[in-house]
Amino acid sequence: MRYLVTGREMKEIDKRSIEEFGIPSMVLMERAALKVAEKAEEILKKKGTGAEKKGTVWAVCGLGNNGADGVAAARMLFLHGFQVSVILPGTEGRKSAEMEAQLAIAGKLGIPVFTAEDFIPGSCDLIIDAVFGIGLSRNVEGPYEALIDLMEAQKGAAVVSVDIPSGINSDTGAVMGCAVQADVTVTFGEKKLGQALFPGREACGELIVADIGFVPEEKEKAKTHALSHTREDLGEIPKRKPYSHKGTYGKILIFAGSPGMAGAAYFSALAAYKTGAGLVKVVTPEENRVVLQERLPEAILSTYEVRQAIEEPEEFREYLKKQTDWADAIVLGPGIGVSEYGRTMVEAVLSNAYVPIILDADAINLAARYPHLKGYFTENIILTPHLSEFSRLTGQPLEEIKENLVSAAKAVSDQYGVTCVLKDAATVTARKDGKVFVNTSGSAAMAKGGSGDVLTGIIAGLLGLGMDECEAASLGVYVHGLAGEQAAEKFGVHSVLASGIADCVGEVINEAV
Repeated sequence: MRYLVTGREMKEIDKRSIEEFGIPSMVLMERAALKVAEKAEEILKKKGTGAEKKGTVWAVCGLGNNGADGVAAARMLFLHGFQVSVILPGTEGRKSAEMEAQLAIAGKLGIPVFTAEDFIPGSCDLIIDAVFGIGLSRNVEGPYEALIDLMEAQKGAAVVSVDIPSGINSDTGAVMGCAVQADVTVTFGEKKLGQALFPGREACGELIVADIGFVPEEKEKAKTHALSHTREDLGEIPKRKPYSHKGTYGKILIFAGSPGMAGAAYFSALAAYKTGAGLVKVVTPEENRVVLQERLPEAILSTYEVRQAIEEPEEFREYLKKQTDWADAIVLGPGIGVSEYGRTMVEAVLSNAYVPIILDADAINLAARYPHLKGYFTENIILTPHLSEFSRLTGQPLEEIKENLVSAAKAVSDQYGVTCVLKDAATVTARKDGKVFVNTSGSAAMAKGGSGDVLTGIIAGLLGLGMDECEAASLGVYVHGLAGEQAAEKFGVHSVLASGIADCVGEVINEAV
């Protein structure tokens, strides 16, 4: 696992290293600048503009410590023979003590320093973006906006951002009015939450997390940070035992599909089996029987007549109750529709099952349409809404949700005591144990119908292997993303299908076995 810190949390780590342990601020700054300068020089050499060719570098800097990092990195490149200019927003404004010191050093070396107003742009090979760091909390405007415009206008130059691309909120990844698109971002100490969430994640380009000597936090304090999974966490997936049978690896019950719409049921069941579940049973309308038997003969089928479910709801409830008695984990909702019998299904399952339930798709839509169903939300529930489903469930406007995915998912988790998997390009899992995970795996290739059904199957499969709801949910999202990456490599980003993602799950899990 890797920590994801907010801007405030990172500032506390920095302050602790300086004030409690006595590491001079300028020492940390020099180390940070060296990491930036080393990466910049590596890029310049690849562009064919090594020191002997006098490559041109602009260090575009604000007046705080982020700007001071930029000036220091510029000085290091200057001493290696590069043509360097420092560009500031203006002469007015309060500079940090470290910035004053770095400008004084630059002045003694004869490094040219300009303001945005008096700088005459030509062309350059590389830009060091050091206007804003992780403390930005309001929209960029005025001369600072002009600096970002200046950098964005240099289409041929590589951009190396210091700590975070200027204009990106370090907590949410939001663009604060305007922002720099970096080729490389060198961040310090820990990865920032806004670098894992979009659009900040995309703005960072290649992200390098550099160790510059911060003193590690106390363990209890570190536990409060958001997290992301890494490949090492795949080792937590339970291994198969030499002496075992199909019942050892869980009985997964999937309520999915509507008449003639067998795809959702198929993808969820396929993914559950591919993840390692021992037995998978699908409850679906009779119309889907032939397709599922032909495509996935390994699945157990229990079918019902929709007409009978509508006309005899009490008998349908009893049938559903008997089905839930069989299961170790349940998937409820993919493709079931939002009809009256669908509501009967959701209510019957939620009121009778006490095993983990992954509530997905139309089951969430039904809970939004019939609010009394939320009364059944308890700690055995894993909600897996995409943004629009989440909006319907909570009544929050879509734009408000997008502003802070972590806050939105955590609010629902805290309100109902459930694990909430808020699906997006960077999915946020707010677990009932209080931990929040932001997923860093995945590919744009996964933006295809059925991909979410595969995710429910993966989570269910991990539950069948014996993982608890929290672990299965957050790690399932990570495995799903890795499988999507594998599928993109195999089939190309435009050609991945949901079944292809499911087929790659085994390759991902086998890495850890």
